[in-house]
Amino acid sequence: MKFKLPFNKKQTTIAIDSIKEDIGTITPLKIDFIKSIKDATHNPSDLIVKSIPPNITLIYINNLVNDQIMNDHIISGLQNKPNETPETIKTALSISEVNISTQLKKTVESIVNGFVLIHVEGYSQVILANIAKGESRSLSAPENESQVIGAQVGFNESLSTNISLIRRYIVSPDLCNEELKVGKHTNTSVNLLYMSGIASDQMINTLRERITNLNLDALIDSAILSEIIDDNSLSPFPQMLLTERPDRFCASLLNGKLGVIVDGSSMAIICPQSFIEFLQSQEDQNLRWLIATFARLLRFTAILLSVFLTPIYVGALTFHYEVIPQAFLVPLSESRALVPFPPVFEALLLEFIIELLREAGARLPTKIGQTIGIVGGIVIGTAAVQAGITSNILLIFVALSALASFTTPSYLMGNVIRLIRFPIIILAGFWGFYGIMLAFCFILIHLLRQSSLGAPYLSPFYPPRLKDMRDSIIRMPFPYTAKRPVLTRPADQDKFNPEPVKPDKS
Repeated sequence: MKFKLPFNKKQTTIAIDSIKEDIGTITPLKIDFIKSIKDATHNPSDLIVKSIPPNITLIYINNLVNDQIMNDHIISGLQNKPNETPETIKTALSISEVNISTQLKKTVESIVNGFVLIHVEGYSQVILANIAKGESRSLSAPENESQVIGAQVGFNESLSTNISLIRRYIVSPDLCNEELKVGKHTNTSVNLLYMSGIASDQMINTLRERITNLNLDALIDSAILSEIIDDNSLSPFPQMLLTERPDRFCASLLNGKLGVIVDGSSMAIICPQSFIEFLQSQEDQNLRWLIATFARLLRFTAILLSVFLTPIYVGALTFHYEVIPQAFLVPLSESRALVPFPPVFEALLLEFIIELLREAGARLPTKIGQTIGIVGGIVIGTAAVQAGITSNILLIFVALSALASFTTPSYLMGNVIRLIRFPIIILAGFWGFYGIMLAFCFILIHLLRQSSLGAPYLSPFYPPRLKDMRDSIIRMPFPYTAKRPVLTRPADQDKFNPEPVKPDKS
């Protein structure tokens, strides 16, 4: 499916041109300058205006600037400086980022980003000094992508901190970092990162164009951005990975993928992404290849059980008794003897209860949520069996399906697995195994039609790429994975020399 831009390009060009026409210049008069800033910012209550005799005026937003730097470096440095020009004041300030502007638009954009405006009466220039207050939570271990072996630090909501974490992993001048602005009201910083000489230029241009052409009022989180720039936003399957692990993000960049970080979000975007990569964990690279392969096969089997176990139970009891082993018919009939509902309604009811408990446990505080999940599951399950609402065998199948869905490393893909289980159960209740096969074929065809940044979603299985299959469901030893995946169309395909270093016998 081709990507469709959610805006009118002609209208956007006209809007930008009209903004350029409205740009004003800095007035040399103190009273007029203060009035122009107040009018442009709608005179907020936290807008501070200070006068330093004889002719200097400071304007800043109180909650955005660092008070200590303001007092130690700005106010004290400007005391007793009569007849100073903006150029000499800029040179005298001991602050890393100091600029001079003559445009009102740039000045207003700077003040809402934590700059202090220094205006000298009689000059149509203003000094912009960056003393923004950097507030962010401390670094902590990732909560949604935990692992035993490997780094135990995750991204936070600070853009500068996240960039710093990435540069600690990739100490190379080839790491490119482009800053883009998205959101008419939020003016959110969106950073596009990639490795020069490895990433595909075509993919870089495509992703850059999708981000810069967005016409949004606001951008709050990276999850919103990933859905907007997806190849197919209507599909329930995510085409871009959200991760909070810097090590996984950097490993993807080194494989030729592109990364996007949104200021204020603790989740980074990785693309392009194939379906099978949502079932992989970064910890797989830190384990021995046999253990990692076993873990991946276990996850893949768990997903199949989570999606199809309950529908197979419903289809077998409704239409296909002949597939049930004879030794299992007696306990199964005894279990369902007091149940007044058909299997499809019974399964949907239990799945709905499981989803209620899961959602309640996720939304409540941590300690209460754990109690609700454990106690609620035991009490409701036992009461439902004793009341004859459901059978204990189906309760085991539903609980096993719910448990299997938690093995998915990606939270977004886990939500999809929870969702598609319901229509498959309904089809199994109407048409039995034929309904299950119909649902499977529909999902497979849908996945075959999907793409991620133009790359095939079911790679490396369709189109078949045998070399990339070495690191898909199975993980071969590292000497067999020396090539970067074809999915990213890398400019440099070799990651390392697969030949082992031979010891010197001399």
